This record gives sequence, C-alpha cells and structure tokens, in this order.
Amino acid sequence: VRFVSSKDSCFFLSDFIQAGIVLEGSEVKSLRLGHANLDDSFVFLKDGEVFLKNAYIKPYEKSSSYTPDSRRSRKLLLNKMEIVRLEQKMRQKGFSCVPTKIYFQGGFVKVEIALAKGKHLFDKRADKRTADLKRDAQRAIKNI
Repeated sequence: VRFVSSKDSCFFLSDFIQAGIVLEGSEVKSLRLGHANLDDSFVFLKDGEVFLKNAYIKPYEKSSSYTPDSRRSRKLLLNKMEIVRLEQKMRQKGFSCVPTKIYFQGGFVKVEIALAKGKHLFDKRADKRTADLKRDAQRAIKNI
C-alpha cells in the first residue's frame, strides 16, 4: 500500500497491476522522448475491456500526416482474471483505478495501474499533525 498526495486530493494506492497499452502511429517515439503526462487520467471498464482516459501523449513532431488525438482513450491489455478482479474491486464503494506510471519493458510500453481509495478528512488531519511534530523535532535538534 502506497500513499499519494497531490495538490487537490490524497489517495491510498493498492493492488498494483502491470498492463500493456494499445498505441497508434508514432506515439511510441513520443513516449521514448518522455512526452507523456498522466495527470487527471483514470482507468475505466467498458464491455469487459479496460481503457485509459485523459492520458496525454504529445504528438511526435517528425511524424507524417497521421497523428492520433493526444488525449484519446487507449485500450489497456490485461488478462481476463485481472479484469474480473479489477472490476470486483472497483464496484466496492470508494475505489477507483488510476495509472501511476508509464514505462518501457523489453521494448514494450507498459502502464502501472493501481486501485485508489480516497483519504478521509481525519486521516489528513492525523498526517498533518505527525508532519508538524517531525518538523518541530528537526528544528529542536538543529537548535541544540
């Protein structure tokens, strides 16, 4: 279980899954150059298939006339058991699925996805309190 915090929200991440992704045209070349952004992207299920929505892959500048939409929905490649398990978990209240990173493995593009559960307000307060205590302790040690 990993905790992730962004400027707007806090999540507990669990059940990490590696998935392949269906790409078109020169998207792989653009990914090799590091021109991808997973902010505001999410994973959804439709008709027993898994898709990645709102992931930005910048169009490759040296490509020919065909350039796919940079924010189109992309199909994720998972086996049937992984899809069923993911669907069962996403039906539980409070769970959603988000991509955490995109990387290359053996020449193939992979996307790491995880189940995310929103953090409650009291959890946020407790984390803020512990961070304040750690900061105060560091200041006290520094001033000795």
